[in-house]
Amino acid sequence: MQTNLADFIRDTPAGREADAILRSCVHCGFCTATCPTFQLLGDELDGPRGRIYLIKQMLEGGPVSETTQLHLDRCLSCRSCETTCPSGVRYHRLLEIGREVVEHKVPRPLAARAMRFLLCEALPRNWIFGPAVRLGQAMRPLLPRALADKVPPAAARAALPWPRAAGHRRRMIALAGCVQPTLTPATNAATARVLDRLGIELAEVPAAACCGALRYHLQAQEKALDDMRQVIDAWWPEVESGRVEAFVMTASGCGEHVRVYGEVLQNDPAYAAKAARIAQMTRDVSEILAGEQDRLVELLRAAGGGSGERLAFHSPCTLQHAQKIRGVVEGLLAAAGYQLSPVADPHLCCGSAGTYSISQPVLATQLRDNKLAAMNAGRPVFLVTANIGCQTHLQSGSATPVRHWIELIDERLGMAS
Repeated sequence: MQTNLADFIRDTPAGREADAILRSCVHCGFCTATCPTFQLLGDELDGPRGRIYLIKQMLEGGPVSETTQLHLDRCLSCRSCETTCPSGVRYHRLLEIGREVVEHKVPRPLAARAMRFLLCEALPRNWIFGPAVRLGQAMRPLLPRALADKVPPAAARAALPWPRAAGHRRRMIALAGCVQPTLTPATNAATARVLDRLGIELAEVPAAACCGALRYHLQAQEKALDDMRQVIDAWWPEVESGRVEAFVMTASGCGEHVRVYGEVLQNDPAYAAKAARIAQMTRDVSEILAGEQDRLVELLRAAGGGSGERLAFHSPCTLQHAQKIRGVVEGLLAAAGYQLSPVADPHLCCGSAGTYSISQPVLATQLRDNKLAAMNAGRPVFLVTANIGCQTHLQSGSATPVRHWIELIDERLGMAS
């Protein structure tokens, strides 16, 4: 793709990066075949290739309008197109650059600005989000259905306690995150119990809260960088101590973002090296368990195997497309004695996509319902996933319980107790 970027961006780091990405695209259109929004809408501008042309036009000084903004907003950032692309186009980075430019050129309506402000300020702060969720749960019967669907029901299962410190030689740190402690408090506790059985101590550092992904994808870049620096500051003493082996992610959305800390903060002299080190030490919990699979299988056998309950697994986009972790969770669940039912079009997004289910509710609901139909086709007992956003979004439309897969591993191991 030939480019001629406008003066306002040509000689900037973002401009040089965008130029290289644009030139790598060969217009083949393979990406449209796996784009969720193109499949729903059938509009070239709602597929990756069309959005690339919109961004190219904008960066070359062409007209930018609310229509440009609409088509870029509709992208889920699921990165399914990147998995499909034969040319290795880094579409997600081009989209981030394009969205930031649009944000400065096309003012949003007051209502949209207010919504984005609330999302940026409330969701990353557990001390605001937690009480707000509890208030919403108490008032759920009185809320309009469209709003009530966004309020998760009170957790049916209380989180079991974390294991007592057992003097394990190996130590890892889990990210608590911003919304997960309120919505699914059982997830990290279950992870701690599983790792404890494998001889690994898992701890949280309270000061490490939001990973920064939420604000980063809402174009609140400076606030997102502050969130990231706060996590780094909270974790760095653990790195310096030499005791921590890895930073464990139980939400694949957070894991994807922490793994690019080094890239995002590479021009920050105070944090570049620290960010790169923490990114290098970050692991999804499935990777940790896969590395301990022989010992895990022994423990599962000691627990008596499974009764073969049928599960349907949704692999979050941040797990399969961004982190490229595929088949690992499925293998662990099978080793635990669960039977995985096939899911049609497993590469497609469920529609959660961070705050997408709030900003694009019509498209998000269509994608959710399509995903639920595919997952329920095999009549599973549980639906399972690996990301808090996917879990709550799917549960909002499902009568079948939706759980984090690590909880099921924990329950299977608990049978040996």
